[in-house]
Amino acid sequence: DVCMRVRYKVRPYEKVKGSADALYEKWNGIICEQLSKGNMSNFAKNVAAIVKDFDELPIYDVVKPRVGVVGEILVKFHPVANNQVVKLIEKEGGEAVVPDLLDFFMYAFYNDTIKRKLLDGTKKKKLISDVAIWYIEHVKKPMLKALKGTKFGTPTHIAEMAKEAEKVVSLGNISGEGWFLTAEMLELMHSGVNNIICMQPFACLPNHVTGKGVMKALKQHNPQANIVAVDYDPGASEVNQINRIKLMMSVAFSNLKKETPQSTAPVSLD
Repeated sequence: DVCMRVRYKVRPYEKVKGSADALYEKWNGIICEQLSKGNMSNFAKNVAAIVKDFDELPIYDVVKPRVGVVGEILVKFHPVANNQVVKLIEKEGGEAVVPDLLDFFMYAFYNDTIKRKLLDGTKKKKLISDVAIWYIEHVKKPMLKALKGTKFGTPTHIAEMAKEAEKVVSLGNISGEGWFLTAEMLELMHSGVNNIICMQPFACLPNHVTGKGVMKALKQHNPQANIVAVDYDPGASEVNQINRIKLMMSVAFSNLKKETPQSTAPVSLD
């Protein structure tokens, strides 16, 4: 999550082409070598060093539209499943913002609290999940410390995400990404990311319902929201996917010019 967050933040603005990816590969090698040791002190040092290195990477001081990527978990994170959507966003002159992978597991744990409150969940399962969330938050402390106050931003606690999502949709929606999909879009908007690609595979009906179904409510919540739903399936047209994203990007650039008239917001720095 840390590597993804810092890499996507600086890569669209790098002064030396390929420098962000090279730095990522360097740290990926170090992490893979140390991972088997499971040393928390190394983890804390690595996270701090990763954030520092990417923060110091030479970048251009330009403004680009930021585009959030949300949806079904596989399509959202797997570049083959989403036809390299992050690279497409960057090619079109934007900055991709992808929420943390760990948040999905936090959502799964927090659902036991919701099931206990609204459905037929047991106290035991809620307690076990509460402990799991506490432990993960404990492990995340070095990450939160390293990211605090930087341009990379910090993740939001799952309980806070649920609280915001409840303003738009019932937390009883727990099929697929359920209320979590709404929560991610709200979190993006609150951090200034109004352009969002909501992706789902054709066969995942819950995400069609909880993704497309809340778009009108989200736009009422935030009139600046520029959300596009894109279906990914072996039978879907890649040209149609690309065109929908390009149309969303054109709106994003138009909105950016209104917000920052003096900015040229270049499409490419190649």
